[in-house]
Amino acid sequence: MSTRQVGKFGERIAEKYLKDKGYQILDKNYYFRIPGNLQRGEIDIVAKREDIICFFEVKTLKEDSFISPEEKVNFSKQRKLRMTAESWLMAKKIPLNSKWQIDIIAIKIGQNKKPEIFHFENAISYA
Repeated sequence: MSTRQVGKFGERIAEKYLKDKGYQILDKNYYFRIPGNLQRGEIDIVAKREDIICFFEVKTLKEDSFISPEEKVNFSKQRKLRMTAESWLMAKKIPLNSKWQIDIIAIKIGQNKKPEIFHFENAISYA
């Protein structure tokens, strides 16, 4: 599998995981061009459970990787996630002082093994 295929596979696993945990999926693959930056931000999954909107960064790596998936969410990525989450809230006309958080779902996949899923709730501060 290519890196892109691994990522898309992981997002499907994460979506099923979240639905099984009672989350309502609101959006997937939301993109936002960051002002003054050639790059764009992306939120993999936006979901809601109870009264909290959760923005999910899904990182999927093969089990033979030297680092864990969550380690790929560096400071720069965290900054992009915060800005993209705020953009989504503004686009949907949801006040920024609503209850929301950014979570990471880290997935390790191996051949002929069930994927390992790790959910880091409220992993990225936006204060």
